[in-house]
Order: sequence, then C-alpha cells, then structure tokens
Amino acid sequence: MIAASGVGSMPGDDTAAFEHAVRVVLEELPDLPHVPEVPGRGAHASMTGRSLAVVADLGADLQPAGWRLTGGPGSSGVDHRRAKSLLAQDLDVVEELTQGYAGRFKIQVAGPWTLAATVERPRGDRVLADHGARRELAQALAEGLRGHVADVRRRIPDAELLVQVDEPVLPAVLAGRVPTASGFHRHRTVHPPDASAALEWVFAAVREAGATAVAHCCASDVPVGLLTGAGTAGVSVDLDVLPAAAYDDLAGILEQGGPVLLGVVPSTAPASPPSDTAVTERVLRLLEMLGLDPEVSPSLVVTPSCGLAGADGTWARRALGLCRTVAANLRP
Repeated sequence: MIAASGVGSMPGDDTAAFEHAVRVVLEELPDLPHVPEVPGRGAHASMTGRSLAVVADLGADLQPAGWRLTGGPGSSGVDHRRAKSLLAQDLDVVEELTQGYAGRFKIQVAGPWTLAATVERPRGDRVLADHGARRELAQALAEGLRGHVADVRRRIPDAELLVQVDEPVLPAVLAGRVPTASGFHRHRTVHPPDASAALEWVFAAVREAGATAVAHCCASDVPVGLLTGAGTAGVSVDLDVLPAAAYDDLAGILEQGGPVLLGVVPSTAPASPPSDTAVTERVLRLLEMLGLDPEVSPSLVVTPSCGLAGADGTWARRALGLCRTVAANLRP
C-alpha cells in the first residue's frame, strides 16, 4: 500500500519536544511512522551522536571539533554514555506510545561513510583518512545495528521494521570533496568498490536482523546504482534534485517491490505551500516517466524532501499531513 512517512528529524530543543514529535508522527503517519530525531537537543541527539550510541565495541567522546573515537567500549567518555542513555530514554517513550501498534515502522541511523566523514580518529582528523579505522567503524556499526533492531523489535513486537541508513555525505566521499581537519585539503576519493564493501556489511546486518534496509541520500548526485548494488532494498531521495540518470534505477526498485521513499513536500514552510493535488500530480508525472502507475507501485512512500528539524512545529505537522493526503490520493 502506498504510504507516507518522514525522513527522520523533527523540530524542538528539549525533552518534551521528543515526546511531542513521537505523538505527531503517530498521528500524521499511521501507515509508516518512525522514531523521530530531535537534534535541536544537542550533540547527543544529533545524527552522529545518535548513531554512535548504536555502534558496538567502540568508545567515543565529544570534543570542540565534534565526536572522536577513543578506542574500545571501556574508553567511552561521559558524552558517549549520555548519548546511549538518551537513545534508551527516547525508545522508552516510543515503546510507551506505540502500545498495540502493528505494521511498518522505520528507524534511522547514519551510514558508515557519513560517520567516517564526520567522526575523528583518536589521534585526530577524520576516520575517513584511515582505511583500517573506517573498516573497523563500519563493522562496529553493522554489529551494533543487529542489537539495535532487536531492541526496537522487543519494544514494538508486531512492527515490520525498516532501517533507513542515512548517507548524505556519500557523494562527497566518492568525489573526494570532504575537507580535512585543517580545511586546506580534501580527503582522497573513495572508489566505488571500497565504498560498496562498507555498505554491504551494514545492509547485510539489517537483513540478518530481519529488517528491510533503505538508503537515504538527498544529494543531487545520489549513487542509486551503487546503493542497490551494495544490497539496500530501497532508497529515500529528494525529487527536487534527483537526476534523470537515476530514474531507471528507481523504476527497477519499484518493479521489484522495494520501497522508494520519495521526497516531494518542502521540508521548511514555503511562501506558497503546495496543494495536495499539485503534489499528487507531480508524483503521477514521475511514475509516468518511469513507465509505472500507482497500481503497480504499492511500495512507494511519500515523504518531505528532507528532515524537518529546520521547520517550525506548525509546518512540520502540516508537511507530514500533506504527505499522508498525497499517499491516499495515489492509492487505487
């Protein structure tokens, strides 16, 4: 069934904001809700901090420049422990508010290349600079995801879990555009076979845990073919910037019944908000270009173009509601 969902993040900057975000998601996205992220609460709730809370067997701490690995789990700093505790508290809230829920449910985590490009090694500079360190981080992420999926399944036993692996930095990693710590140089290009290997570990862990992997990247040069080749079952993209070269790959996913999360609703309030009719017609035009129609595209999911952390609370709810209405319009 064509459904609506969110990309992940929601506005807010305190503990109460997370519970409110969960309630909004459950009310507006009844067919595919997700665990919201509220990064406005600080580094521990950011995409990187939240994902490091999932990673197994590696410690981390928070430095002025951001998150840095410190070695094994026994070397975790107070900030890493705080990130783990915050994630557990958030999942407690989700568990309480989803009592009796059955159906598809989505969780999000940063992918291995986005983490490698945003987390420092113990001796400085990004993990991306060290082949061994980035392999270790990717494998630790894969192992941690197994436990994370099991924990969420225990809390929501009747959920069919989707794991969204966020890779916003992957195109820059592939193109050698990630700056070094000094800002004067760029990290070396990571070639597709190496990039694929790390993604394969993570996607395989999701499958082995009994969940469905969805790779999210809202960049204009999203490597859909690389992601599907590495084993993701589906993708999450922004239609505003999606290149025509990716259309064939997108059609292939839908034809095989894989989820395609299509970002078509603005993530911040526009001067003139689109109507549900206009957004619906836009999606139908895309499906026509792909040679598909809604009746044979039940795995399509309507989403905002990106996360909603930059929106105000009013638009965040309205955007999700618009996604829900568009999804209903598209159903046969």
